Amino acid sequence: MDAEPQSSGAPQKGGWVTFPFLIVTMAGLTLAAGGWSSNIIVYLINEFNIKIIDAAQIANILGGCMALSPIIGAILADSYLGSFIVIWVSSLVSMVGILVLTLTSTLDPLKPKPCENGQSPCIGPSKAQIGILYTSLALSTMGVAGTRFTLGSMGADQFGNQKHQQVYFNWHYFALKVASLVSIVGIVYIQDNVSWGLGYGLSGAANLVGLVAFVMGSRYYLLLKPQGSPFTGLGCVLVAAFQKRKLLLSPMIEDYCQEQTPGGTKLINTTNSFKFLNHAALVTEGDMNPDGSVNKPWNLCTLQQVEDLKTLIRISPIWSTGILLHTPIATQMSLIVLQALAMDRHLGPRFQISAGTMIVFATISTSISLALMNCFLLPLFHKLTRTSPTLLKRIGIGHILSISSMALSALVESKRLTTARTHKLTGNSIVPMSVFWMVPQLVVVGAGIAFMFPGQVMFYYQEFPKSIKNTAAAMVAVVSGTACFLGTAVVDLIRKTTGWLPDGINDGRMDNVYWVLAIVGLINFGYYLVCSWMYKYQNVENKEPISH
Repeated sequence: MDAEPQSSGAPQKGGWVTFPFLIVTMAGLTLAAGGWSSNIIVYLINEFNIKIIDAAQIANILGGCMALSPIIGAILADSYLGSFIVIWVSSLVSMVGILVLTLTSTLDPLKPKPCENGQSPCIGPSKAQIGILYTSLALSTMGVAGTRFTLGSMGADQFGNQKHQQVYFNWHYFALKVASLVSIVGIVYIQDNVSWGLGYGLSGAANLVGLVAFVMGSRYYLLLKPQGSPFTGLGCVLVAAFQKRKLLLSPMIEDYCQEQTPGGTKLINTTNSFKFLNHAALVTEGDMNPDGSVNKPWNLCTLQQVEDLKTLIRISPIWSTGILLHTPIATQMSLIVLQALAMDRHLGPRFQISAGTMIVFATISTSISLALMNCFLLPLFHKLTRTSPTLLKRIGIGHILSISSMALSALVESKRLTTARTHKLTGNSIVPMSVFWMVPQLVVVGAGIAFMFPGQVMFYYQEFPKSIKNTAAAMVAVVSGTACFLGTAVVDLIRKTTGWLPDGINDGRMDNVYWVLAIVGLINFGYYLVCSWMYKYQNVENKEPISH
């Protein structure tokens, strides 16, 4: 059931009355974040005279921070501050960041003088200008931290009925996707064709609408008290196991600490895998109080906590393969913008597509692929085989499609470079080749994301210990954020050791970069196959429901 009725005269807490406030908040904040981040590479190049590869590197770092920072926000909300405080403070911080970013685009003293097509040296930003720019980007990124995961969790908390939660999440995801598309297409177009100030101003206005809507619904929200971080118990296992490392393990289950539940003691046996960790649950003199409670929490853990940590260790090889799966994709998304800037982006005689908008083809492909997979492919597979493809198989298909997309990107870039040399074009001159040549690779990678991203979230949610199941999406975010940082390091390494990524991409060999990413993906896929073959499902044995 939803929230219990309140006393007479008081508004009911939770339920569908909170829905419009939370959905408007989600749409406004997503539109704001997409509005300032989707086209940031082009802004850095055109307005701050930053070299193209450096701009791509900055965008990669921002992407990593935007993926990782929400995890910090979620931990703060769940463990210490509560969702409401984290969301409204983060929304306010992001609005300040977008406001400062808007000022950098409208006030001449805050940005360098524009380049004049070779008539004068291209002057980069001063230390003060770059400092203000980085401050605005940092604040805007910090604002994303408290909303991306926390808002969805808080929305689900408003409903006690699981079906109502599912309906809410469907609308939550719909609002997120629609707002993302509007920002990628609409706001990016305004930034490129009207003014950067107006584009960033609209992002700030969307942020303000989201913040106001969220605060207006405060009297209706059902707010749960922070429960403390579940990771504290897992850290306790490592500390306690190390402290008791010299003790002999007992074969008697009575010598180990068991979890206490409202229904009584939950008895589980010790396991031999990662046996060293069993020391953490071994009861020694002074560990327990006379009433049966734990006297020294960081010196004694329950066997359930020990087994939870062992489960995470077993999953970690599969999790690690996700980093090199996402790294080529993160790198590809930034390099595509650079390619688009040096290609013919006209759609008809007058309309020109923004370089930052090209990513929308991957987003559309992901949405269509998800619909086809849930409504057609999975039911058909089940009808033909009477079984469902395991989550690991779905993720494996994502690996294959990602590698294929890198190979397609290499072939398209090779053709673009050949065209540039045929016309004797150097630097970043626009090559007479349609930008739509890049659509197939974006469609393929979008389909790959549809297979791997939900598959990873469901796999972690299914296999994680019960105490930390809610961190499943966060684990994928850690992978994505780490991949962005690793992609930045890979590009930097390639720049220092080869001549493939000069400031003028027509003079380089970006096609070779894509081939390297494809090879890395292929090697990682081999590693993934080994990890998948060795992995044994913890909670189900290859039995998964069909989605409809």
